[in-house]
Amino acid sequence: MTQTTTDISPLFKARMGGACWLMCFLTSIFPLIVSGRLVVPREAAATANNLLAHEALFRSGTAALLISTAFYVAATLFVYEVLKPVNRSLSLLAAFFSLVGCAVGALSCLFDFVPFVLLKGPSYLSVFTVEQLQALSYMFLGVRARANDIGLVFFGLHCLGIGYLIFRSTFLPRLIGGLMMFAGIGWLTFLSPPLAQSLAPFNMMPGAIGELSLTLWLLVKGVNVQRWKEQASYLTD
Repeated sequence: MTQTTTDISPLFKARMGGACWLMCFLTSIFPLIVSGRLVVPREAAATANNLLAHEALFRSGTAALLISTAFYVAATLFVYEVLKPVNRSLSLLAAFFSLVGCAVGALSCLFDFVPFVLLKGPSYLSVFTVEQLQALSYMFLGVRARANDIGLVFFGLHCLGIGYLIFRSTFLPRLIGGLMMFAGIGWLTFLSPPLAQSLAPFNMMPGAIGELSLTLWLLVKGVNVQRWKEQASYLTD
């Protein structure tokens, strides 16, 4: 009548992975809204004025992005535990790519604080004109965006890896594995920012579809525990 810890562990890990991935999606929406509202494309002065007028909002967006990254780290670790019976080494490599992407994304948030240092900085910055400081602030936001693109490339490698593992597994649908590999290809377009920009938003749609499909499946269905245990018992790297 009761399940052992071994029986429920794969289900627990799968559903926790899905829950963390869902929270990552939800907490990442707010920073996108904030950025879209405050950062005016190719307008350094307007962007600087928006940042100064809505500093708390912009900082809240940065905080939300860091929280989203933390949820992605947790999801990565749970998904690694779920998929390691397929191939421990490849699952670990996929997790490594994800953690590198998360680290790049978290470190890139440091650039969000530079505009306020420049625009509200000490008196020695008075050697620069207002227009120069605004341009420098906008430049650092651009550097932050390019760093974020690098993070997306690592997330693409992560999606490719776990997509392949899901496709090879016996306890998760192969269709989701295919969608995740397709998602990875979409994120890899950010290797070339001009290419990614020209394909947007179509290059991001595979990522949204693949990752959301996996998230919902893990939350609702989890994994087939019996097949997970069978594969864990006889598959080695």
